[in-house]
Amino acid sequence: MSGFEIVSREDFSAVTYLLEFRHPLMAKAARPGQFVIVMAHEHGERIPLTIADFDRDKGTITLVIQAVGKTTREMQQACRVGTQLHAVVGPMGIPSRIGDAKKVVCVGGGLGVAPIYPQARAHKQSGAHVIGVLGFRNQALMFWEDKFRACCDELIVCTDDGSAGLKGLVTEGIRQAMARHADIDEVVAIGPPIMMKGCAEATRAAGIRTMVSLNPVMVDGTGMCGGCRVKVGDRIRFACVDGPDFDGHQVDFDDLMVRLGRYKPAEQAALLNWEASCRLRGAADAAASTPHAARP
Repeated sequence: MSGFEIVSREDFSAVTYLLEFRHPLMAKAARPGQFVIVMAHEHGERIPLTIADFDRDKGTITLVIQAVGKTTREMQQACRVGTQLHAVVGPMGIPSRIGDAKKVVCVGGGLGVAPIYPQARAHKQSGAHVIGVLGFRNQALMFWEDKFRACCDELIVCTDDGSAGLKGLVTEGIRQAMARHADIDEVVAIGPPIMMKGCAEATRAAGIRTMVSLNPVMVDGTGMCGGCRVKVGDRIRFACVDGPDFDGHQVDFDDLMVRLGRYKPAEQAALLNWEASCRLRGAADAAASTPHAARP
């Protein structure tokens, strides 16, 4: 099956946007914590994106994407309601463990706010007391507050500049939740590696189980390429088939961040080349649309 219609799009900011596409079989199979690999067009790059929501009745999958590289910028321009994604593989990865915790803190930072939502909803549906902790740079970048209030018993919002909620990082929200509740069973955190590392350190001394979702560079999504390998304890694991959820107290975040940094020059070069080709196409289109001067 090829071609999956985009039925909804929402732009949260200049760089963050939501795509909802139709895929009834995937929506039926999807579980919290899983991801998909997307190709926007036939010659496009394959990129992993964590599922931000799924609706089995509508038969749709929702992704929230940040336009930071060549492919995500290209998708931001091209993906509109009525267009199609060329290929989507999934749901992939081991679903998050739901139902064990009676009191759980679900932490999302930045773009990680979107994929933590299915977990918060699932924990609530399983009967847990759910405390949401959401982190944004400022109030203007906030999204889905209403969705989280609907599935969380408590919600703590943190902003870097203090324009909404607590002033500070999500770790401040975790500490506040720990101060209020001595019986937290689990913390689940999704966001940038440095943020997830901070969350794991915030709970380490208290011995609270802390799960993080890793989304490193992937190619095939089957464990064959080895691009997504991570150090967890004394073992090498593959995020695509062994994760994406891992024990945050065991993840070697420093190694993960070094590995991610190795790809930045290639990613930047690809983005610059794409931007240059966009400018050339724009100039060519402008020239083609300009009437030629009449011959004397």
